[in-house]
Amino acid sequence: MNTAWSRPEGYPGGRFWQTARFAIDLSRPKVMGIVNVTPDSFSDGGSHCDATAALRHCEQLLSEGADMLDIGAESTRPGAEPVPLEQELERLEPVLKEAVRLGVPISVDTYKPAVMQRALDLGVDIINDVRALQEPQAAGTVARHPSCGVCLMHMHRDPQTMQVAPMEGDVVPAVRGFLAQAAARLRVLGVEAERIVLDPGIGFGKTVEQNFSLLARQGELLELAYPLLVGWSRKSSLGAVVAAPGAVVPPPGQRLGASVAAALLAVERGAAVVRVHDVLETVQAIKVWERVRQASPA
Repeated sequence: MNTAWSRPEGYPGGRFWQTARFAIDLSRPKVMGIVNVTPDSFSDGGSHCDATAALRHCEQLLSEGADMLDIGAESTRPGAEPVPLEQELERLEPVLKEAVRLGVPISVDTYKPAVMQRALDLGVDIINDVRALQEPQAAGTVARHPSCGVCLMHMHRDPQTMQVAPMEGDVVPAVRGFLAQAAARLRVLGVEAERIVLDPGIGFGKTVEQNFSLLARQGELLELAYPLLVGWSRKSSLGAVVAAPGAVVPPPGQRLGASVAAALLAVERGAAVVRVHDVLETVQAIKVWERVRQASPA
């Protein structure tokens, strides 16, 4: 395998991801720290579900080297029930009001247009939508903002059913086609390409084999000429791979090594941003990888 850092022709690596307050330099991979203000997220639900604990976690992730933070108040784990709009806003608002003062790009993980608008009004930089702005009014909310960044993710079906009936066959062309169309819809609305990042949606309605095919063939997604944001952190596919034959799959908190390995492989294959729970270990791994790359012959 060729492990040299390379980007296909037309890929916007080296340019900036334009967000509301920051132009994020993507010439080097960036680490997005996850902050779940939820009681039921698959990995750390309940750990940071009040504003004080969530903000403390934000500060910890930044001290560990996170380049940006992604804050969400509705779990999208398999089987998760939707959260009412008022409850999502109640969880998010006190955290976002303080997080935007931390001096780094802040992303909000939501698919609801009303939450997007409120977050943007509070000064949030990025809208990270697992539904790729398919909800009515969502695309318009982003398009009306002069400069916010947006991450469009592929999800098969919805959190309640995505793993009950996952995708079939070769998912790479299907995911690529979906993301291409989602980006094209935004471009028609006047959103500049520099504001758009794509996410293949690891674990969102895909089998273990399909998730790993998306990693192995990540270059095919890069051919769309948008930066990739990839989230492998603590996913069940990693647990399935590292479990000993016949043994119980290790819980999310015991998938650190696998999570870091997957993040590093995604970076090696051209991901511009990795979304992770374990910031310190991921940052350290990327630094080692970068040093090896610098020492390699041209």
